[in-house]
Amino acid sequence: MTMLYRGMDRAALDAAYDNGAAVGPAKRDRYVADRTTRSEAFRKSHRGRIDVPYGAGARQRLDVYPCGAPGAPTLAFIHGGYWQANDKEPLSYVGESLLPAGFNLVLVEYTLAPTARLDAIVAEVRAAVAWTLDHAREIGGDPARVFVAGNSAGGHLTAMAMQDARLAGGLAISGIYDLEPIRLNYLNDKLRLDADEAALNSPMLHLPSRAAPLVITVGLGELPELIRQSAEFATAWQKRGLPGSYMPLDGHDHFSIVDELARPDGRLLAALRALAAA
Repeated sequence: MTMLYRGMDRAALDAAYDNGAAVGPAKRDRYVADRTTRSEAFRKSHRGRIDVPYGAGARQRLDVYPCGAPGAPTLAFIHGGYWQANDKEPLSYVGESLLPAGFNLVLVEYTLAPTARLDAIVAEVRAAVAWTLDHAREIGGDPARVFVAGNSAGGHLTAMAMQDARLAGGLAISGIYDLEPIRLNYLNDKLRLDADEAALNSPMLHLPSRAAPLVITVGLGELPELIRQSAEFATAWQKRGLPGSYMPLDGHDHFSIVDELARPDGRLLAALRALAAA
């Protein structure tokens, strides 16, 4: 038995990052069905600009939903799926609360692994965030109040996007900030990370010298490795002297936590509103 990472062999390391198995298929399927239903309803009831290109790739597309308020803050939201699954559409439901709260919403899609390597995925998301900043005024927003957020892989990509000094803040939800365990477990079958690429794309190893405030959040019902990743990244971020906070949320697993952004009384929505008001 070979220990690969923090005293874990391959089987233990696989289990340590298997969010679907941790929640269970039945509960996960209920989450997916609920999000799908709510997102479909949102998309039918709100007119947006759909599949706006930010690049030449088939998945380099954005869905833009203006809230209608002049000079509003804008949130670019990045979906999760361990960089190899999912789409922007099922996350449309976060607009249920964001638009009434006075935020424009930009949903980001990107090329998935194994079609794209992680270097390219990170570059795509940075380009999508740059598009949002460049076009904020065009969609009725304030270019000085553009924020980025994402869950799971989107949390990682949020942290990687924070290098853009024009951003006003970020909300990293249940992210992965040190990719070495990902390189060593089942997720790397499609990602194909080598040691250099894993290190290059680990936010923990590339903290900016300056950045806007970043809220780092995770559900306390999530896997211990996910909680550790968020807690240690938050500590490193703050020790670097960067503005932000660590916001662990009780009562949530890896899938339910995004609801705190989609509810009018959600704690993540409140955190975002506080960033926008600063």
